Amino acid sequence: MDSLNPDTTERKRECPSTVGRGKTVSIQTPPENPVWSNDYITVCLGDSLGFYREWARPVVIVSDGPYGVLGYEGDTSSHLQLPSLYEAHIREWTTASSPNTTLWFWNSEIGWAAVHPVLEKHGWRYVNCNIWNKGKAHIAGNVNTGKIRRFPVVTEVCVQYVLEGRVQGKTLREWLLAEWKRTGLKLREANTACGVADAAVRKYLDQGHLWYYPPPEMFERLQRYANEFGDPAGRPYFSIDGNGPASAEDWAGMRSKFQCPHGFTNVWDRPALHGKEREKLNGVNGRAVHLSQKPFDLVSMLLEASSETGDVVWEPFGGLFTACLAAGKLRRRAFGAEIDPAYFHYGTERLKREGAQQHFPQLPDGLSEQP
Repeated sequence: MDSLNPDTTERKRECPSTVGRGKTVSIQTPPENPVWSNDYITVCLGDSLGFYREWARPVVIVSDGPYGVLGYEGDTSSHLQLPSLYEAHIREWTTASSPNTTLWFWNSEIGWAAVHPVLEKHGWRYVNCNIWNKGKAHIAGNVNTGKIRRFPVVTEVCVQYVLEGRVQGKTLREWLLAEWKRTGLKLREANTACGVADAAVRKYLDQGHLWYYPPPEMFERLQRYANEFGDPAGRPYFSIDGNGPASAEDWAGMRSKFQCPHGFTNVWDRPALHGKEREKLNGVNGRAVHLSQKPFDLVSMLLEASSETGDVVWEPFGGLFTACLAAGKLRRRAFGAEIDPAYFHYGTERLKREGAQQHFPQLPDGLSEQP
């Protein structure tokens, strides 16, 4: 998690913060170079709000920012300030993203609940709430159940959002039916166009809970039939850009990528980081560098499920840059930022060390490391 470059004086007045209370780690001098990169990864020291417009457009955004639980230097003590802290970032995410983009939003349950209306306001559609269950060992010996007034917390959430695809201000569901009606053709002819008995009308043109996103090949059949047999005065039909009929490839770009990994549900039973998994000062016996470090395997799973080779991943609140590291090893291009000099230092040292231990693969042909 990373702080969001707040005006600390104003924020102290509005909501208590850990700013100035001492840090888990610190460094004596700031990093000499505020940018580190290799063929796949570019990370910057500073507020991500200053870098978004320099980065290539994302297919995946991994957000692991403030939780509102006094969790680190700069975090607030309450979820109430999270909406205002996140909104500027969410606005930039919306501007840079496309319907192909998936957002993975890590937070506490109450933190996510507070920010959810802001995400919806800026066009992000909720898909699923995934729960990281760290298990009872996470709190063993650390909780006095005789005094605690709630059940011990061993979970975090990672919520999946997609940017709602729209054409001419309509949702895809609304637009498909509106375009078909515009042709003057009977609804049942959509079944003929797709070569099905009734699935086109019952699923692709439905406006209720039965609506089903037409596979790209079925969309192209609808489009071709409409432009061949529909009212000539209204052509082109099913045009996304207003210039010509959309292709199957164009239609595929109107929703996010996702391939569910085998054996996974939305509850991830995975112990908290321990031992060599966690970045520590002075080796495995030292103090943890960052208390909110995420498991490399879970983050890798998210990227594999929602992106492909060569796609762009953003990590706006870098911390130790787990998402950037996973992206590089999966042959995705990653852009990250971290506002705290100490975390940036240890995060880039991690990237350098991991890169030396296991070389990042070569870029695919035709891809450049530059935005």
